[in-house]
Amino acid sequence: MAITTETEQCRSRLDSQAPKLHRARVVDDPAPNATGSRRARGWHVSYLQRVVPLDIIVAQLATIGGALTRTGEGEAVAYLAFAPVVVVAWLLLLTGSDAYGRRRVTIGSEQLRAVGRAAVLGVAVVAVLAYGTHFAVARSFLLVTVAVLVVGSVSARLGARAWLRRRRSQGRLAQRAVVVGRADSVAELIASLRDDAYQGLLPVAACASPVEGSDGPITGSMIGDSIDDVAVIGRPDNVLEAVTQCHAEVVVVAAHPDLSGPVLRRLTWALEERGIELLVSPGILDVAGPRLSIRPSTQLSLLHVERPARPRFHDLAKAAIDRVAAALLLLLIAPVLIAVTIAIRLDDGGPVLFRQRRVGVHGEHFSMYKFRTMVPDAEARLEALLQAQQFEGVLFKMDRDPRITRVGGFLRRYSIDELPQLLNVLFGQMSLVGPRPPLPREVDQYEPDALRRLRVRPGMTGLWQVSGRSDLTWEQSLRLDLHYVDNWSPLGDLHILCRTVSAVFRGSGAY
Repeated sequence: MAITTETEQCRSRLDSQAPKLHRARVVDDPAPNATGSRRARGWHVSYLQRVVPLDIIVAQLATIGGALTRTGEGEAVAYLAFAPVVVVAWLLLLTGSDAYGRRRVTIGSEQLRAVGRAAVLGVAVVAVLAYGTHFAVARSFLLVTVAVLVVGSVSARLGARAWLRRRRSQGRLAQRAVVVGRADSVAELIASLRDDAYQGLLPVAACASPVEGSDGPITGSMIGDSIDDVAVIGRPDNVLEAVTQCHAEVVVVAAHPDLSGPVLRRLTWALEERGIELLVSPGILDVAGPRLSIRPSTQLSLLHVERPARPRFHDLAKAAIDRVAAALLLLLIAPVLIAVTIAIRLDDGGPVLFRQRRVGVHGEHFSMYKFRTMVPDAEARLEALLQAQQFEGVLFKMDRDPRITRVGGFLRRYSIDELPQLLNVLFGQMSLVGPRPPLPREVDQYEPDALRRLRVRPGMTGLWQVSGRSDLTWEQSLRLDLHYVDNWSPLGDLHILCRTVSAVFRGSGAY
């Protein structure tokens, strides 16, 4: 609804401007948008109004905690006198480490690095000052203070990011964006921006060139048309007029031959004068930030994409951690496993475990264990269901599958039926985190891209589990799995495990 309203407003402003938009060019409109930078900073100011007071409180608590370690007569009071100094110094260190920078707010790893840099720099400064002034700072005070500062400031940022995520999921605190490029690229960018609302970019207008040979609505002049309910108000060379008409704060450019080289450079200059941000999509799918870097030169900067290779040590460490964790978890949840076993036996008297042939790393087959959630002859009934549903595709998913038992529905909703897969993890056939283990008949239908999923061990949970579970289409599941394979990291696995807890308790998408 909000997007449609923005589109209608842009269209109404455009009615009297359409002839001029056809004649205008990027370099012909020098009038800067003086309010652009102020509007763009609005969400950032709201974020800082929450995180800075939290950092001040953390610094005060850190000083108190450090002072409590000093039990000598008057020592605690003397160290408490440093509270104002610690507060000011910590805020300056965070600022110098760009912990308050707008670009780092939505990237959790960058926030962690910024706080870590501030802490290391602070310890270094204290060490230099203590050496130069011969003033001895108690190591216990320094250790506790720094530990509280780091843990507290990281927690404050996690809380502020959660607040920002909630606001942006409600359509608030977003920057108005003009999307520029060829019509099909613009459509993909608009869909991506809407799917990732946390980035805080609200498409309000598009400047698009038609797709050659298309007979759809994205041909001709395109002014007055729309792409996914976003008004098209000009060609790519009308971007400055679109920014002015729709009071945009960001311009997002898809790869476009008419916006490259000198033209893109002049657009950068013009947007800089207006306080408007410029984002350029390189057209690379599912490559995580750590794998991207800029290789500069005097005339042309190149985007370097690191190979998605993992050292052998990482694979060995991941396998060892998986097995140890699986063993500990099996011991901890033994009472739950016993209770589920009794419930299944009392429900229909059938077998407790369900073994199914799955395909693992490098195409090796293995038997995957699950608690049985369907009637004993579920596999025999599958063919009839496939024909009745006229199913075509790789994955078979059916809401309210008639083969599911009463107990099985509950087990599936909260993924309790997956717990026996800890045995597969213990045996080294699966991992705690990884792509979904496919069936052999699914692998037989794989296209070359999908086979890349088999380069790593399948997992009990993964990006597919925390991003929608069975509500996802095959294409969405495949894209998430390929993203995991190409961009694996230990922190990424930890993040997925934390998100899995929330996804399981919500119970959505499980059937």
